[in-house]
Amino acid sequence: MGVLKMTKSNIAERPAFGAILTMVAGSIDAYTFMLHGEVFAGLQTGNLILLGLNLGRGQFAISLRYALSLLAFFVGTILIRLLQRSHQLRDNDKRRRQMILAYEFSLLIIVAFLGKYLPNLLATSILSIAAAAELQEFRKLAGGPFTPLMMTGNLRTLAETSFDSIVYHEAAAKSKFKTTALIMITFALGASIVAILIPIAGTWTILFPAVLLAIAWSLIYFNAD
Repeated sequence: MGVLKMTKSNIAERPAFGAILTMVAGSIDAYTFMLHGEVFAGLQTGNLILLGLNLGRGQFAISLRYALSLLAFFVGTILIRLLQRSHQLRDNDKRRRQMILAYEFSLLIIVAFLGKYLPNLLATSILSIAAAAELQEFRKLAGGPFTPLMMTGNLRTLAETSFDSIVYHEAAAKSKFKTTALIMITFALGASIVAILIPIAGTWTILFPAVLLAIAWSLIYFNAD
């Protein structure tokens, strides 16, 4: 079965669906970094490093932008956890995922229309909340753990599976290598497309990942229960 083929069941855990999510993640991070003060919306490891560096340099005003993104991501995760633990949605994966994708889409639309007027700290905080929603809900891919934002772990997996598939000819390792490579490529591709679009569309560039989220929502909506 090819990595891009999606079946009617468990569509949210298929590699192609994960590729859409990672492209969204890469797009949002590139967008906030380029347009809103060089802060990442989702890559909180990077923000934590930059927070520490600026604190060490005594640049407290700059440190605030990274601290707020970390806080927004924290709050965004809790909001989604409330949905996941709610009686109405905890056992209804399809409905919950549709709601979360629509919620993330709405946050991106807000930034698209108000991006020119919002302070950098507020725009980045909104997008950090959106990134947290995606990371908290979509955590499985092809039967294994999945994080659409954490490329360091994916790079380690890529190295491991390439070794196991080439040296030991393991079919499972080869399949996982293809999936991981797809995820890493689409993350970088999302960032690249945003870099191309920003000089043309400016703050409206955030509509690109919004369209991807709409596609992801549609895939879940038309997927059989």
